[in-house]
Amino acid sequence: MAGIKWIASFPSNIQRNIPRASAVLVLNDAETGYPFAFLEASQISAARTAASAALAAQELTGTRRAERFAVIGGGLIARTVLDFLAAQGWQIGLLAVHDREERYARHLAEHAARVLGCDTVVESSPEAAVRGSEVALLATTAPAPYLADPQLFHPGQVVLNVSLRDLAPEVILGACNILDDVEHCMKANTSPHLAEQACGHREFVDGTLADVLNGVVTPDRSRPIVFSPFGLGVLDLAVGALVLGLAEKEGSALQVDGFFGETERW
Repeated sequence: MAGIKWIASFPSNIQRNIPRASAVLVLNDAETGYPFAFLEASQISAARTAASAALAAQELTGTRRAERFAVIGGGLIARTVLDFLAAQGWQIGLLAVHDREERYARHLAEHAARVLGCDTVVESSPEAAVRGSEVALLATTAPAPYLADPQLFHPGQVVLNVSLRDLAPEVILGACNILDDVEHCMKANTSPHLAEQACGHREFVDGTLADVLNGVVTPDRSRPIVFSPFGLGVLDLAVGALVLGLAEKEGSALQVDGFFGETERW
C-alpha cells in the first residue's frame, strides 16, 4: 500500500482547550493508487510517536526503571508516551513535570500518578525538571530552542527529543545522537538540522534507533544520549493498516458506497 498523512498543527488550539493537531490518514492501493481507507489520524500519529519514544527509552537506558523521570510539556503526546510506558510496565520513582501553563503540568502529573502509580512533582522551570533525571521527555511545540546549556544534561542521561526544536545546537553537538532517520531529521530547522547548519556536517550523528536495535551502534554513555525522531510517515501507514484491520475484524469500519463518481473508464 501507499498513503499520506495530512496533519494540521495549530499550537494556538490549546488556548481553546482543543488538541493542537488534527489529522487524516489516507491509505491507497499501491497498484492502482485508489484510496481504500480514510482514518482519523491524530491518535494514530500520537501512538506512533509514543511507541517510538517508549522503545527508545527502553533500548537506550537498557531498563524499564527510572528513579526520576522528567517530562517537559503537558499535552497529548506526553500523556500518550506515559500510557505506553505504563503498558510496558515501567517503574518510575518520581515524575517531574514542567509546562509553561502550570495547570497542564498538574493534569499530566495527576494522570501519571494514576497510570504509573508514581510520585509526582510540578517544577517551575524545564531546567529544574530535567536536572538529575535518568530520562527526560521533551514534548512541546516550542518554535525555537530554549535549552542551550550542554552542562544541564549529565553523561548517560537519555533525552527523548520528541519535540522538534527544544535543544540548541550546543546541546546536540555535545551529545550522543540517535535519530529515527538521518535524512528525514535534517530539515525544517529541527534541533539536529540546526546543529548541522552550525557546524557544516553530520558527523555528530552516531546512528539510528534501528542501528541500536540491530547492534550496529552502541550508545556512548560518557555523554548525554539524545533520541530525535522526526516521525516517519511509513510508520503511520503501518499503524493505520493495523487499526483498519482491527476495525474490519470487529465490524466497526464504515463502508461508503458510491464514493467514486466513476468506476469504469468507458
